[in-house]
Amino acid sequence: MKAMFFRRAKPRQYSFAERLEMVKQGGFAVQDLDSRQAVAVRSGCAALIEDGDKPRIVRAGWLVGREIGELVDLGYQKEWRAASGAREPALANQLKSLHAFLEDLRETLGLASYYNESLGTVNDSHLYDRVEGRESGAPKTLLSPAGRAH
Repeated sequence: MKAMFFRRAKPRQYSFAERLEMVKQGGFAVQDLDSRQAVAVRSGCAALIEDGDKPRIVRAGWLVGREIGELVDLGYQKEWRAASGAREPALANQLKSLHAFLEDLRETLGLASYYNESLGTVNDSHLYDRVEGRESGAPKTLLSPAGRAH
């Protein structure tokens, strides 16, 4: 009896330029920043993509002006914050668009989709439950309306 050996086909390694072309064919507008970075845009959402062993989504969010506004959770509300300091409230339809945008972009780039990310939009920063001065360990003194400490 002959022994049969099965060889697994090697997955094809795409260049960064080939992957960006696939992103364009997937319905995204792509702007090359340099040979190792590009921005993908669709329906108000944008992502900075960087080349490496595998492409990597460095930053993603909603377009605030001409910048990528990252999602910040304030506990009571979510907002988009751009590097320049520009801020906008995050609306439910924007969060749904961002979620679909990232799922499609990951799939087009051949990246893994993780369980926690597939449940809904994840936040880049959580700024809720912050008490000023908590890190220093010094409790704040609460003053009554008459100015006396409690």
